[in-house]
Amino acid sequence: MSYVNNIRMFVRVFELGSMSAAARDQRTSPAVASARISELEKHLGVRLFSRTTRSLQPTENGRIFYEGARKVLEAIDDAEAAVMDVTQNPRGTIFVSAPLGVGRRFIAPHVPAFKDLYPQIDVRLRLSDRLIDVTAEGLDVAFHLGVLEDSTLKVRLIADCPRVLCAAPAYIARRGMPADGAALIGDKHDCLNLRFPGAKEFQWTLQTADGPRRFEISGPFESDDGDVLTGWALDGRGIVMKPIFEVAGHLRSGALVPVATATPPLPTQLSSLSQHRRLKDPKVKLFTDFIAGHIREAIRRESDGEAAAPA
Repeated sequence: MSYVNNIRMFVRVFELGSMSAAARDQRTSPAVASARISELEKHLGVRLFSRTTRSLQPTENGRIFYEGARKVLEAIDDAEAAVMDVTQNPRGTIFVSAPLGVGRRFIAPHVPAFKDLYPQIDVRLRLSDRLIDVTAEGLDVAFHLGVLEDSTLKVRLIADCPRVLCAAPAYIARRGMPADGAALIGDKHDCLNLRFPGAKEFQWTLQTADGPRRFEISGPFESDDGDVLTGWALDGRGIVMKPIFEVAGHLRSGALVPVATATPPLPTQLSSLSQHRRLKDPKVKLFTDFIAGHIREAIRRESDGEAAAPA
């Protein structure tokens, strides 16, 4: 087995804390992952991990070796990027993540066209609305929907995304039209909530005459899938906060209508996140630039006055 591949497997086992997780990350089996670690330990003459039936912990030698191994892999990646002929022969695999709605609408439809342009680049796309640890999951680039307060990653703003509070006409007929955020507090209305492990309590920040204000909202439905919330809203189950690009078609058709318009939501942001060293890889920049261009154009079409509900 390749010594470099053994080192790469060790680094991923160390970072993910699991042989099986590292095997999935490297697209191989746990047996192969274990064999690579054993071969590396044999070569070094030390144990890198303490193994039990329930846990896998790095030894002191393992922690020391990790720091050097990570630098070795970064140097290899940088060297490969430096000699790659970007315009003629970019190649390799890109690991990408995105929120479900963004990925389905803006990224997945354009991956085949990117592959046609760069046939030797493979794209591994993972879609999820949960919080993503870019470093731990070995991602080249993650698309993030939301305002980032702080990040150790390289953040590239792609677009500002206007948002809207909306509900189905059937819900409004049953529960009434809320004029502003104050009407949403308590059990006056059912708000549809995006919830996943690590999410904060339910709060919507809305623009008031006195500036932005957080409103604590509640409701009987929650999901970690934003498209599920849209489906519930269309079914008349409550009020949802959405980027306009996700519900523009429903607003145009009248299936959803804006509510609490006196206190509209603040815009959110769509950004790409990468580890600083990954940006040196030309294929990552190629992909990010390609997708960012399509995203900006799509958001402009959907948000630039085209999402108004019919009169």
